[in-house]
Amino acid sequence: MPRIAGINIPNDKQIYTALTYIYGIGDSSSKKILKEAGINLSKKSSDLTEAEILKIKKIIDKSHKIEGELRRDLLKDIRRLKAIGCWRGMRHKKGLPVRGQKTRKNSRTIRGNVRKTVGSGRRAAPAPK
Repeated sequence: MPRIAGINIPNDKQIYTALTYIYGIGDSSSKKILKEAGINLSKKSSDLTEAEILKIKKIIDKSHKIEGELRRDLLKDIRRLKAIGCWRGMRHKKGLPVRGQKTRKNSRTIRGNVRKTVGSGRRAAPAPK
């Protein structure tokens, strides 16, 4: 299993897909990295030589933010939005959708699956004694 940027890349997948297991590298950046390194997209990650793995590591280190550095930057940006009190920062503080989505019916995942309505509101009739 090749190890790139502290992540174990799966052996059984094509290198184009395997690079996307690294946080911060998606399909398009994976293609760019492999094109710059001169590696075939359909090559299996288990078939990579040490020289090819080193090429990929150098390209990623030189031109991409990944893993911990990227996560830190995202948290720093959100913290800044909260500190200046802008709309997006307030939405982050309250745990509501930030990018303009409706909240009446569809924001269950961001709010933690809150269900505020309880049936029809009618109580069941008491049982006779």
